Amino acid sequence: MANTLLAVFRSLAAHLISGGRWLLPRPRPRVDPGERRLALGAGIATLGGSFVALGQSRSAVASNAPPDPGPVTGRRWGMSIDLDSCTGCNACQVACRQENNIPTQGPEALQEGGHIEWMAMLWNEPEDELAMPELLPFPCQHCDDAPCVKVCPVGATYQDSEGIVVQVWDRCIGCRYCMVACPYGRRMFNWEEPKFEGSLVQMLNPDVATRTAGIVEKCTFCSHRLQGVKESARLQGREMRDEELQHMTACASACPAKAITFGDLNDTESAVAKHRRSPRVFRLLEHLGTDPKVFYLKKERQEE
Repeated sequence: MANTLLAVFRSLAAHLISGGRWLLPRPRPRVDPGERRLALGAGIATLGGSFVALGQSRSAVASNAPPDPGPVTGRRWGMSIDLDSCTGCNACQVACRQENNIPTQGPEALQEGGHIEWMAMLWNEPEDELAMPELLPFPCQHCDDAPCVKVCPVGATYQDSEGIVVQVWDRCIGCRYCMVACPYGRRMFNWEEPKFEGSLVQMLNPDVATRTAGIVEKCTFCSHRLQGVKESARLQGREMRDEELQHMTACASACPAKAITFGDLNDTESAVAKHRRSPRVFRLLEHLGTDPKVFYLKKERQEE
């Protein structure tokens, strides 16, 4: 009986030694202090390189977007809004809503903070109680140094090679970091599935995708219209003309006073570039360093 137990014990010990070496304590090798310091320095260097590689890999994964276009060259789209011409008729706001399939949600959504509008109208109450309030058309500012681009963890928003801050609807995960980062509040969250009932379905623009609940949306400078102008010019074998770009966006084309102008800021002869050089020009929250590409021309109306 004792011999049998001894055989079983030896067999178990052999099994542990052959297949389970990680269970047995191992003697610590003796290392020379000089070699230890060299090994420690090499380990720190390797660890630092690993952190750099990890940061690069995380950055590549986090962007999940088209490669960084680098410095903006060629065309650089911008918009000017002449407040001296603007009458506050809200035509730009209505046209933007219709063009970009923005659902009408009623007064409840407005009161609860869930109202979606790509083009808003800012009110400026005058000091004179008898004077009319001033309205300021307020789209996305398409900043050159956009905070929303920096905080998006999945690259759903980025700046394309022509300076437009793009939003990819299907990539958005609804974290709303961009809404927090935007100092202008120009990003809207879909709290519920948009509804287009009855004849409203027939009014949807097939060139613009409808958004779903749980994602953020914003003004796109009517990039689908811009693409149409590009394709038309390419088929005709010519360059785009400033005249066909000035009122290309839905808001600009609907403005009866032609107060909104779109164009290439890098083209010194374009209308929007000339407006940018006007002594009347100003930008919203310019002191934050966001470098917005929407320029306003202040009023110069003469008092009667």
